[in-house]
Amino acid sequence: MPHRRRSAFRLRDWRMRTKLAAVLIIPSVAFLVMAGVQAQSLVGRASTLGDFAAQVTVGEEITYLVHMLQQERDRTAGELPVLRASADEAGRAAMLGSLQQYRDATDDAMRALREVAEPVAEADPAWRDTYSVASQAVQQVEYIRGVMATVVLSDDTILGNYHRAIEGLLTLLAQPAPGNDRPELADAVLRYVQFARAKDSSARVRAEVYAAARDSGYSADGGARLAELRARQLTALGVFRIAATNGQVARYDEMTVNPVFAATAELEDRAIAQIAAGRLVLTGGQWWEASDNRHELLRQYEAEVLAEAVQQAQAASTTQLRQTLLLIGAIITVLLVAVLISVLVGRSLARSIRLLRSQALRIAQVELPEALARLRSVSGGVPPIEVSPAVVRSLDEIGELAEAFVAVHRSAVGVAVEQANMRRNVNAMFVNLARRSQVLVERQLELLDDLEREEGDPDQLENLFKLDHLAARMRRNDESLLVLAGTESTRRWNRPIGLGAVLLAASAEIEQYQRVRHEAVADLHVVGHAVGELVHLLAELLENATAFSRPDTVVQVMARFEGQGAVIEIADQGIGMTETALAEANAVLASPPAADVAAVERMGLFVVSHLAARHGIEVRLHGGVGGLVARIRLPGALLAAAPAPSVDPVSAPRIPGGMTAHQGGRPGPVELPVAGRRPTTVPRQTHPVRAETVLAPAAAVPAGGGGGWWSREGPSGAVPTTGVGQPAPPTVPVTAGTNARGLPMRVPMAQLSSVSQPARPEQQRPVRHDPDPDAVGGMLSKLYSGVRRAEAEETMQIPVQPSGVWNEGGPR
Repeated sequence: MPHRRRSAFRLRDWRMRTKLAAVLIIPSVAFLVMAGVQAQSLVGRASTLGDFAAQVTVGEEITYLVHMLQQERDRTAGELPVLRASADEAGRAAMLGSLQQYRDATDDAMRALREVAEPVAEADPAWRDTYSVASQAVQQVEYIRGVMATVVLSDDTILGNYHRAIEGLLTLLAQPAPGNDRPELADAVLRYVQFARAKDSSARVRAEVYAAARDSGYSADGGARLAELRARQLTALGVFRIAATNGQVARYDEMTVNPVFAATAELEDRAIAQIAAGRLVLTGGQWWEASDNRHELLRQYEAEVLAEAVQQAQAASTTQLRQTLLLIGAIITVLLVAVLISVLVGRSLARSIRLLRSQALRIAQVELPEALARLRSVSGGVPPIEVSPAVVRSLDEIGELAEAFVAVHRSAVGVAVEQANMRRNVNAMFVNLARRSQVLVERQLELLDDLEREEGDPDQLENLFKLDHLAARMRRNDESLLVLAGTESTRRWNRPIGLGAVLLAASAEIEQYQRVRHEAVADLHVVGHAVGELVHLLAELLENATAFSRPDTVVQVMARFEGQGAVIEIADQGIGMTETALAEANAVLASPPAADVAAVERMGLFVVSHLAARHGIEVRLHGGVGGLVARIRLPGALLAAAPAPSVDPVSAPRIPGGMTAHQGGRPGPVELPVAGRRPTTVPRQTHPVRAETVLAPAAAVPAGGGGGWWSREGPSGAVPTTGVGQPAPPTVPVTAGTNARGLPMRVPMAQLSSVSQPARPEQQRPVRHDPDPDAVGGMLSKLYSGVRRAEAEETMQIPVQPSGVWNEGGPR
């Protein structure tokens, strides 16, 4: 079937596998996209909660560093008045030595924070920026320590660096954000941040009171700062109590009623009130000891609140991560199950379609053509043709389609069987009609033989010869009908025949035989069983060459050895053929078509192709100079060695009047023949022009006596293939006496040697008294007529093989 160009942009041109893959892939991709969006959201949420949990966890190190900075700041605030009042270097060194333990604790806390903060800073850019600000503030505190003893700095400058460092750390502590969908986690962060601010405000109050106790009084603005710090503390505690859980509020209340905490708070209130009045009720050491105990209680409570926030954040992160993993696992599982089911269904469909396609192609390309070829080639009964069952056994639409296709196949085979039976019947009718026509033609030829034998008028005898030739051509048409019917020719020879004689016999079968010139013919012999059909094949080609060329031209015939076989070339000077028509004709010659109306219209080409295929002969048409060249390649199997000499002497070849055989490809000086008029230089025929006349010449009279009319070995095949020049009529005709009216009686075929070679008076053989040729001729004619009638009666009833019997060369 013709294949049109497949386009990848046309859905109907996609292969079934591609369509099934598209049906599978497109929903899977859509599902993956939707699931990916959902999974990405969950992964992002899990990642956010993971970062949140990590940042909250870092809050433990941050609050510890803030606590150490508060200890160092508060202690430094009380030692600054002593540092300024002391003029002794030893006193200053002793004062700075008392601060060293706090500084070392702060440095240790800062190193611990850096170890846990660096990985978190890499994950969150916003947290990293805030951490950088806080770290720089802490580094500034380290710088202030170094210049505190050498550079005169105000208390506000020194303590302000501590305040900024602590504020930066508290800002970093408040940086974790769980998102808007997790308010409970945001409240957890708010709780410990607000409590840390309240704790810082309490520490700054402690620092102010401790500095006033060490300096023996407040500065002018000390009271205002204390009031502001107490207000900040109360505000932060209020926010904390709002965001805190009931348990946290209860624990805070329990802490406030602790004796140590309550005593420190009472002492703080009394100290603030008396210092504002200008009186001191306690020393710096007493205040530091009492406030430090309360500060530790606050630190413990802060750690508990922060630990609960860390636990809550980690639990939320773990839960979110678990949910994300479960959802991703469910998505992957559903996708795998869907893909597996789709693949199984798709493979089932694809396999059914592939099997159906394979069966359809096998039936269309192998089984049905082979069945049709078998049905076309059978000559007897029609063999049984098995139809293979459907390869798809499913009960779906594809299975039904397979069954329908098998039904179509079965119907096609049934129609082909019916056509084969009809063709066999038609062939039988062809054979019957051809046999009947052959019988009539043979009877006509016998009658013409009788008339020719009794006719003495040369003009009338020539007309009888023409009629004899037309009857021979009618017999060739009957043989063409037998070829159409697939039957072999009945004309056979039992010994090899010379190729030259075969070519002359083929020329004798056509109408314009005078125009055929045998240029060069190799000394070859053809096996006897193929002679009749080879003569028929060559006659059809010669007929075509003379019919489609001008009447004043000749048709050249040459034969030569080539390899193991032989090549015959027939060249004309006709109208030729176009390239397309030449290609079509060569295609028919290479592959014989079935008999149909077109074959009848071009019967010659059809007969040549079938005869050539029957004997393995290759026939090709080639464009020549002003005409066509038909090249016939005979295989080695059709060639044979020269036959053994016959017991009867062999006479010269019988060449039809007007035909010549040239020696060595050199034609004799003859007038160029023109169809429709008699050549003036060609002698009048003295015998009918037939193929059997050339292939079975009468033997000359043997030297030892006897008629020489019959040979045990059949017709002699040792026929010379060439003659010399154009023959001349004999000076003394061979006759058998005179009849009752006084006219000379001819001897049939006795003057064939005079046609092939010029008769010379000195070479004439003496006339012998043979048996009456009329009696012998009549006897042989009746024998030949009886044989023909027996063959015709035998073929009138066409044997028909019983149905189901194979007759293709196999067992019956």
